[in-house]
Amino acid sequence: MCAAFEGGAGIAASRATARTFLESVQTEHGLPVSSRVMGMVQLVVSELVTNAHKHAPGPCVVTLEVRDGAVETSVWDSSAVLPTIMAPDPGRVGRHGLEIVMAVCRSFEVHREPVGKRIKTAVVLADDPGGHVSGHRPM
Repeated sequence: MCAAFEGGAGIAASRATARTFLESVQTEHGLPVSSRVMGMVQLVVSELVTNAHKHAPGPCVVTLEVRDGAVETSVWDSSAVLPTIMAPDPGRVGRHGLEIVMAVCRSFEVHREPVGKRIKTAVVLADDPGGHVSGHRPM
């Protein structure tokens, strides 16, 4: 699924699009999607679209697909400036979005595009009660 969003209203619309996509994954393809996965994917999409809205002129494009047991999210925006990933700081107010995204995703990648950049993430579909929310097992 691919959709373009612009402006602050696009943030809520992107969450709704992610929910609709995951519901179709369940109903049309028979893959189980837990409420945890539903929430995590919506959180990731919301954080990435919020950042695109704050830091890039114009629309952003969100692509969602299921591959290798995970929901892959790709968010393109027109800004060539790569995101700054800050070290965890419990005393910092705000600006924890990418930190959260990286904590809940199996993978996080940033790629420059001919115009702008693309951020790709993957959230594991299967719940793992004995593991970490991102699908990584604690060491």
